[in-house]
Amino acid sequence: MSWPHQPMSRRRALTAATCLTAGALLPPAAAPDLATAAPATYPNPVIWQDFADIDVIRVGDTFYASASTMHYSPGAPVLRSYDLVNWEIAGHSVPALDFGAKYDLNGARGYVRGIWASSLAYRPSNRTFYWLGQIDFARSYVYTATAAEGPWNRLTTISTPYYDAGLLVDSDDTLYVAYGNTTISVAQLSPDGRTQVRTQQVFTTPSSVGTLEGSRFYKINGRYYIFLTRPANGQYILKSSGGPFGPYTMRQVLLDLRGPIPGGGVPHQGGLVQTQNGAWYYLAFVDAYPGGRMPALAPVTWTSDGWPVVQLVDGAWGASYPSPVVPPPPRPVTPMTGVDTFDGPALNPRWEWNHNPDNTKWSVGGGLTLRTATVTNDLYWARNTLTHRIQGPTSTATVQLDHSAMRDGDRAGLALLRDSSAWIGVKRDGGVPRLVMVNGLTMDGSWNTTGTGTEVASAAAPGSRVWLRASADIRPGTGRLGSFSYSTDGTTFTRLGPAFSLGNDWRFFMGYRFALFNHATQALGGAVRVTRFDLSTP
Repeated sequence: MSWPHQPMSRRRALTAATCLTAGALLPPAAAPDLATAAPATYPNPVIWQDFADIDVIRVGDTFYASASTMHYSPGAPVLRSYDLVNWEIAGHSVPALDFGAKYDLNGARGYVRGIWASSLAYRPSNRTFYWLGQIDFARSYVYTATAAEGPWNRLTTISTPYYDAGLLVDSDDTLYVAYGNTTISVAQLSPDGRTQVRTQQVFTTPSSVGTLEGSRFYKINGRYYIFLTRPANGQYILKSSGGPFGPYTMRQVLLDLRGPIPGGGVPHQGGLVQTQNGAWYYLAFVDAYPGGRMPALAPVTWTSDGWPVVQLVDGAWGASYPSPVVPPPPRPVTPMTGVDTFDGPALNPRWEWNHNPDNTKWSVGGGLTLRTATVTNDLYWARNTLTHRIQGPTSTATVQLDHSAMRDGDRAGLALLRDSSAWIGVKRDGGVPRLVMVNGLTMDGSWNTTGTGTEVASAAAPGSRVWLRASADIRPGTGRLGSFSYSTDGTTFTRLGPAFSLGNDWRFFMGYRFALFNHATQALGGAVRVTRFDLSTP
């Protein structure tokens, strides 16, 4: 897991303050005649939402990918696609961040911890998906499911922290893990995947290269490959013909390659995957703050001696390519934008909480009910803040909020949430609700709150419901703006407060999100109901 313009690992920075994985073992057999018409093209990024540290696999005719989510819960979303271009969120590999009280906002906070670069694999022998990742440099966890949408359950905890791990299911069904930062190691797991049998250092990165991390582990045509990123501007690959423990030789895949998002970074740190007809693709991410890290797709060919080559357009990662030739999808994927009315019985997997929620304080069914779960004047300490990725390059979220059950001291609304935040919503004080716009919510580099917000605009809140709207421009760069407005009839919207300048510092890793919240500043007992959420693009 990496970031722009930094010659050190993320770990050092933070501690200082399918068959099989990626189509492994698919033979280079003659491709079936899947299509005869000239293929259409697809644009990059293929997903203009924040999904970083991608691992990608194919199981039959379906592609799956996993991504980092840090302190958001549930963690490690599983994306699903039938063509590598159109994606939906199927579920989450980690149902809850049950790794300590800080992930419950209980006496401590887990910001910029939690689910980092991890691995997704499929094991044909038992028809099971595996997720593997390390937490807090302390230990590693394995979760399994027989379907991508879940339910996912924890299989085991392993004492070795497999940093930026890549899980390989070998042709003989043995499980291997490649991991590490600069020093790369390979571990062998027991047949049941519950324990470590052996671990061995297999490669030391030359000083001329610097840092390598973000392992993805493959077996292709009898050779073993460890795909590695040089944060945040390069990709390298190790190859072994002698077995999973090496010896390995290294080759550069890309360095300082111009990416497909204007103002964004170099595509890197993702995975390789093979389509049904034998074509290979590289799904990477592009640093594109303030929005986050956006997945981009490029075709890959192989040299005669077994090295991957990314196919370029005018010397750059293409803004578009011919679409992969794959069988017709069985159905359209579920859009990542649009309307959610929270009809239940569970949240749509597009949603993730800021830290673990108190599950006794929210419900869905005929709307989303958020009962106050925390008494605080600091949104960063408030439990049960529900977040949704922002669609790029620009998008707008509109919510219909029933605030009739708020109590004095309660604060509820719609935020643009990151380490520098702002929101529009309702404050209830002295029995009177008011519409407000608040900015100046900030955290420092150690993720301690430095500003709890300043009310900069207000208006009357007649009636018991209001429509709140937040718009955000998340194109890469400085000075990108968000704005807030409200309506009392759902049709005519009035701007409230000044434009909000989105921060684009990489160190928070996650991009800006829309966030729904309701917290108390005096006493618990109040509630709000969100009856509709609409994410739209121009």
